[in-house]
Amino acid sequence: MFSAAPSEPDIPPAEAARAAALRAQLTHHAERYYVFDAPEIPDAEYDRLFQELQALESRWPALRTADSPTQRVGGAVLDGFTPVPHAVPMLSIRTETDTEPTGATTFDTRVRREAGLAEDAPPVAYSVELKFDGLAINLRYEHGVLVQAATRGDGETGEDVTQNIRTVRGHAGAGGGVPLRLQGSAWPPVLEVRGEVYMRRDDFEALNERQRERGDKTFVNPRNAAAGAVRQLDPAIAAQRPLSFYAYGLGEVQGWALPEADDATHSQILQALADFGLPVCDTRAVVEGADGLADFHRRVGAGRDALPFDIDGVVYKVDSLALQRRLGFVTREPRWAVAHKYPAQEQATLLERIEIQVGRTGKLTPVAKLAPVFVGGTTVSNATLHNMFETRRKGVRVGDRVIVRRAGDVIPEVVGRIPGERAGYVPNFRIWPRTCPACGSPAEREKGGMDYRCVGGLYCPAQRKQALLHFAGRRAMDVEGLGDKLVDQLVDSGLIRTLPELYTLGLAKLTALERMGEKSALNLLDGLERSKQTTLGRFLFALGIRQVGEATAKELARHFGSLDKLMDAPEAELQQVPDVGPIVAHAIRAFFDQPHNREVVERLRAAGITWPEGEGATTVPQTLAGKTLVLTGTLPTLGRDDAKALVEAAGGKVAGSVSKKTWAVVAGAEAGSKLEKAQTLGIPVLDEAGLHAVLATGELPGAPGTAGAPTTPDAAPATPADPSPEA
Repeated sequence: MFSAAPSEPDIPPAEAARAAALRAQLTHHAERYYVFDAPEIPDAEYDRLFQELQALESRWPALRTADSPTQRVGGAVLDGFTPVPHAVPMLSIRTETDTEPTGATTFDTRVRREAGLAEDAPPVAYSVELKFDGLAINLRYEHGVLVQAATRGDGETGEDVTQNIRTVRGHAGAGGGVPLRLQGSAWPPVLEVRGEVYMRRDDFEALNERQRERGDKTFVNPRNAAAGAVRQLDPAIAAQRPLSFYAYGLGEVQGWALPEADDATHSQILQALADFGLPVCDTRAVVEGADGLADFHRRVGAGRDALPFDIDGVVYKVDSLALQRRLGFVTREPRWAVAHKYPAQEQATLLERIEIQVGRTGKLTPVAKLAPVFVGGTTVSNATLHNMFETRRKGVRVGDRVIVRRAGDVIPEVVGRIPGERAGYVPNFRIWPRTCPACGSPAEREKGGMDYRCVGGLYCPAQRKQALLHFAGRRAMDVEGLGDKLVDQLVDSGLIRTLPELYTLGLAKLTALERMGEKSALNLLDGLERSKQTTLGRFLFALGIRQVGEATAKELARHFGSLDKLMDAPEAELQQVPDVGPIVAHAIRAFFDQPHNREVVERLRAAGITWPEGEGATTVPQTLAGKTLVLTGTLPTLGRDDAKALVEAAGGKVAGSVSKKTWAVVAGAEAGSKLEKAQTLGIPVLDEAGLHAVLATGELPGAPGTAGAPTTPDAAPATPADPSPEA
């Protein structure tokens, strides 16, 4: 628990105490969110607490402590980085490039020789850890508070990157954030912690995908992305990059007896750092002798692909600090440590040709066909080029020597070409197929988009499994029992080639499938039969028309009331539907212009799928047309989906958050932050009876902020959190 900042005579004690409480709350909730991936409050509530603390610190600057959560994101763009001399040099360690077990034996033999140990002396104990592929950082804590962070630099002098390092929040299950204040009280007055800032593979892939969508430069690998974020002059930009941190050693230390104790070990230091609240990787151990080292290297190597981050080896350190001091250094490298490497995750090879692959959502991706190369522990002959624009930007052509990267289970990719003259003229990759190579349907790129897609949809064999899963989804046709594994079986066995064939399945065909019993088969057949009675909105959503989500499908059904009218509607008429603009209208028109898509629709109707005739705007008065409502809390008789359906049937929209555009908020028991925000903004608040009233009339009873407001204690916000799920 953090204490309040030292109070000044002009700071009211209550505000100083509130600031301390807010710091503690926000630190706790940030840890639940970023470290444990188990948030206890919604984002809006966290934001409210954060803004309250910001306001207090703005009013009383003396309350702004170095460990305040508000200091994790700096606002000022730096002019440059200030040099930071390292009190204890940040030296590199020797690298053992022999990736076989003999590399471990070589190191152990060298340690025993240089320590003067006899052949019959007991085996040396080693602390063994992962070698992270990131950026080395030195964190300086004074009296438990982070005061400075610096890069390695040249080992003697680094760069001050404190503002950027404050933004490192970590990720659940893989590393943590950089703590602004250490836990407990046993830490020394001065403690410099050495560690690695890195980026997880999934975060790296997501970052690069965002870069591609914006047409920006992509990063070559997670290490480059992490280093670029740490050395970003604008801390606000650095805060947007998903970084994590692991501690693995010490720099300068003052007033801590443990490192100087005769029997102190490196493994004890790591545990102490973990006790201080610093993230220390759990994949570590203490082993004995060359056999222990080799076994750790083998075990980590076998599980390397399963790690969520990149490593390029493991690190061996003599565990005894006394023996470390006895061994000393040679040419600025410690004799007592070594990095035992693994096979490289980037290699060079020849790009032989480029082919187009169709993904399960219709995305067309250029794939590099390569001269086979061993990279990342496996032989790679195919690698993604992502899209045509990325291929052009990288400047790769058939016949080039290219760099291929494979890390973990991430799809291998071509990250660039090796500069040099080409053997002969090779045309750039500019000709994009006008049709899908899998089904022959047109391939189109949406305006402003980066990817070309097949518009074949239901007809395209490459999209078959995804189309089936989407069709059977709970908010679509809701076919109970039709999940991923069964869809794989149905498609792979050839039983299903198109959606209508779902409704031709029989008991004999299903029970012939592996692990499909008669009871499960009967349940699926019953689910298929029940799914035939649906709504036009659900059916439209189930078809998987690009750009048509659940809400848009309902709007289309409400507007046209007839599938035939919708299928024949020109783009201009489609754009008269709420939230349907030119891109969505074009996607709908393109879908129904394909004869095979119309055939699928007709065959589904012939299979017995029906919905109420005339479903649409004419069946319910559009009393809430053009109005946006927000639902929060638990209503006495209406479930969330029921209330949402009533609002949408009356022409209204249901939003997930309150804004100035919100017409009214419908609040039930245990309503939380949404109710508070509505009251702050003066937005009318309705209970269930008030909802029924506006559904009937379209008019708000009473004054703004009080119409039909909950009056029972149960309807008032009981906790800061809004426990109700959002659509």
